[in-house]
Formats: sequence, C-alpha cells, structure tokens
Amino acid sequence: MRILIAPSGFKESLSAELAAACIETGVRTALPTAQVTKVPVVDGGEGFTQCLVGMTGGRIHRVQVTGPVGALVDSHFGFLGGAERKTAVIEMAAAAGLRLVPSDRRDPRFTTSYGVGELIRHAIDAGAERIVLGCGDSGINDGGAGMAQALGVGLLNADGRQIGFGGAELARLRRIVLSGRDPRLDRVRIEAAVNWHNVLLGPRCVARVFGPQKGATPEMVAELEQALETYAATIRRDLGLEVGQEPGSGASGGLGTGLAVFLGARLEPRYDVILRYFDLEAQVAAADLVLTAEGRLDGQTPHGKVPAEVAALAKRAGIPVIVLAGSIGKGAYANLQHGIDAYMSIIKHPCSLDEAIGEGEKLLSHAAEHAVRMVHIGYLLRSGGVPLAQAS
Repeated sequence: MRILIAPSGFKESLSAELAAACIETGVRTALPTAQVTKVPVVDGGEGFTQCLVGMTGGRIHRVQVTGPVGALVDSHFGFLGGAERKTAVIEMAAAAGLRLVPSDRRDPRFTTSYGVGELIRHAIDAGAERIVLGCGDSGINDGGAGMAQALGVGLLNADGRQIGFGGAELARLRRIVLSGRDPRLDRVRIEAAVNWHNVLLGPRCVARVFGPQKGATPEMVAELEQALETYAATIRRDLGLEVGQEPGSGASGGLGTGLAVFLGARLEPRYDVILRYFDLEAQVAAADLVLTAEGRLDGQTPHGKVPAEVAALAKRAGIPVIVLAGSIGKGAYANLQHGIDAYMSIIKHPCSLDEAIGEGEKLLSHAAEHAVRMVHIGYLLRSGGVPLAQAS
C-alpha cells in the first residue's frame, strides 16, 4: 500500500514536519510493508520559512523583533536557495503568532504586527529583491497597522501622532500619511500567501470569525469590528482603495489588508504559492491512501484549511482521504462533502488541553496506527483474508 502523509501542523503543539513523522511511526507500526511518502503541508503559518528554505537549500537568519505584546522575541527569516532573484521567506507567525502571546495576555485589541514590519526591514537590509510572506497562526487583529508603522507609514490620530499598538487603536485613526514609508519597498516584489476566504469586514469578517480564537469576548469582537470599519473608511478616503471585501484582506487578523495597501503586495491563495514548491498533486495521484491532519477539524476546515485542500486534490484523483484531528468541532460533518472520506480525533480519553499538547506526538502516532489497522481490515474483507504483506 502506497500511503501519502500530508498533514498541517497542530498549533502550539506539533509542526507539520513533526506531525508527518508521528503519523509515519503509526503507519509503520500497523503496516511495516507500506510505501510511505511524507509531504508536510505548511499553510503559511508556523514552519513556513523553515520548510521552504530547507527544501531549496537556503539559509535561515536569526533576529530579534518586537513581539505581539510589545516585548522583544527571538525570530527569523530565510533566503531561498537557487532562486534567480534574491528571495526572502518570512512567516508572520515568527513575529506576531498566537504562540508568542502568553495565555493570560490574549486580547487582540492590544496585540501588534509591528514585528512583521521589522522582519521585512531586516530582509531588505540583507538584500532581498523579492519576499514570499506566509500568513497564518496569527495572534493579532490590527489590520497590519503595526507592520505599516514599522516601515514608516504614518497612521495618525486627531492630534497628528501615531496611534498606539493593537486593533482597538484603529478606532482613533484619522489620517494616513505615506511620506515616511521606506522607499526601498518600491524595489521589492512581495507575494503574500493568504487564506483567500478571509475578509476584513462583513458577516464573516476576521474579527468575528477568528477574534474569539485569539481571546476576544463578544464585546471585544464588536469593538474590533468597529475599529476595522474606521480603518477601512480612512483607507478609502485617503488612498482611494476599497478593502473590506477583497479576498484575503482579513488574512492573519487583517494583515492581508496592510500588505496590499501599504506595501503593494500581491495577495495569492496560499496553496497556489505552496504548490509551486511541493509537487503535491503528483504525490496524491501516486498514492492508494492519503492521511492528512490538523489541530481542529470543524466547519471552518473547508474554507482554506490544509485537510480540505489536500482532499480536493485527492478527490480529483479518486484517492481516499482520512483526517486525523486534535479535536472535532461544530460543523465537522460538512467536511464529508468536500472530499474527506473519514475523520477521527486523536484524543481517546478525557484530558486537558495542556495534557493533549504534551502527549501530542504519542496521540497522533497511535491514531495513525488505528486508522491504518481499520483500513487493513477493510482490505482483508475485500481480498478474502489475504494480508497486504502477502499480497505485495
């Protein structure tokens, strides 16, 4: 049996690469004769830089930047190997990811993307001519305002001073001034890998859909939504741009908006960017079974999450897909209409979130083993009891 393992990472627990390794361990325990191919699928979030740089033989640069709560954090960016133009890779999560926000300070009214702008500046200082920027796993909801400020954009209040950090501060925005914007940005091509389904404003705006995941209460969500309305209205008046419903404008707490408006970045569906580096379609077509995974499977999964994107490729090739999830949430059943054939939680007994994260590797390996054993039973029923090892 040819098994393709193509998971995303589990937020704050397992990277995509480690998740793939755990699944392989479980597969080989159940079926040592399986032909296993691993393609960790980074969705623009944590691991994006390391994965692309590693695949191309590039180099990682270690730096310190302003983290999402204002304190310095250790961060990084990288350069692709073998690129015609000197191409930097940045993951916004390395400067403004949810992992960098202490659990007792998770309030997206105050977290900032300032460090993302600093990463971009570091990359340009190092000679970047092109930047590929991954958006995912964010802990912010500031519309990319902090990033823009770090690169010299003036986001001014009624007194003509820079507004402070955080999404709530956007309610105080009165004027946008571009005269101090870093002129080197005009010479750098920036491509942002975003969730194309995320928008800044409207019924499915970023504050409503993702704010609660970052610690926002319903009252905070309403405050953030109003602040983003002010942000969009000021952009419309001062720059003549409509941003509220643009595809990808809500990516990473609205960072997509800041990238497009202030940096001239081209927003692209993240899997279009990723598939340039991973020949995933061919890998899917060569498999008998696909195992993918993510931290939570729910009604949001069909809207640009890794399992749904992998399943869409597999469905076109007629290959069955099983999803292993850290948890199963509301609306998960809808995924069966999007190419996913079966799914299961890796958690088999009551436990706390901290316990689940601590045992993540073992839980994922065991779940993969159980999934493959079930598939093997189906094969035995179909083949009249001839084990796969003998059949091969």
